[in-house]
Amino acid sequence: MAINDVDKYVATLQKYNTNIKDEEVKAAVEKIIAEKVPENDTPEVKKFLLGSVELTSLRTTDNEENILAMVEKVNRFDKEYPELPHVATICTYPNFAKLVSESLEVDGVQVVNVSGSFPSSQTFIEVKVAEASLAVKDGATEIDIVMPVGKYLSGDYEGVADEIGEQKQACGECPMKVILETGCLPSMSDVKKASIIAMYAGADYIKTSTGKEKVSATPEAAYVMCQAIKEYYDQTGIQIGLKPAGGINTVRDAVTYYTIVKEVLGEKWLTNKWFRMGTSRLTNLLISELVGKEVKFF
Repeated sequence: MAINDVDKYVATLQKYNTNIKDEEVKAAVEKIIAEKVPENDTPEVKKFLLGSVELTSLRTTDNEENILAMVEKVNRFDKEYPELPHVATICTYPNFAKLVSESLEVDGVQVVNVSGSFPSSQTFIEVKVAEASLAVKDGATEIDIVMPVGKYLSGDYEGVADEIGEQKQACGECPMKVILETGCLPSMSDVKKASIIAMYAGADYIKTSTGKEKVSATPEAAYVMCQAIKEYYDQTGIQIGLKPAGGINTVRDAVTYYTIVKEVLGEKWLTNKWFRMGTSRLTNLLISELVGKEVKFF
């Protein structure tokens, strides 16, 4: 690695405040939760959150039958719950891109595929690029890749950025989310640095987690990622989206992430284009609260 390449990434990080303390982040998040979450616990916010869900199936046991059944539920939802918004996306493994894109009948629902050797990001870059390319060719309209966490932890920021950049090229005009796997990063300072590198390298969204590690999304990680997005936007004018994913188990969890985005980034990010949530279990909980009875639609 040439010295000027090292300097390039160090210089980029120096433009941002990465000297942040975990305990200060924890205190700031606790304050937001205590003071601001209750005012957002409303039907209007819950409707918005339902429309920001990425309905997801990423199981080893997935097959054409269960993925098609999920798509058909999305197709039926408008008819059965016309007063509620449809989900933002359907997220699957890339081998189901063609099936989902050809069977989805609802306008405005994106076809998302995880790629880049999800969830480990441990394979040849050529394989990662090919996987993204094939998914887009088969009808994916958004791609979620995994940051090479091992490279980040070893300080190979150039390698991290190069891999993200190559996969972004393979995506073309298709928006790409970069999963930071924040539960594997040692500190909130690392979450900030990884966010900046991912955005600098071409991420259209930054995403917390794969949902496959012991620690998934946390409010603290989302808070720091929002700070990074705001600073990046202030410096470049480029708007980057946020996707908390994994471990979003209750409606209050969802309202908490909404509140963090609202407080740190503001209304400009409160659309189902720029704010997404990777979860499936939450979908029925939100519908149940909105209609006033237990619903198990999805």
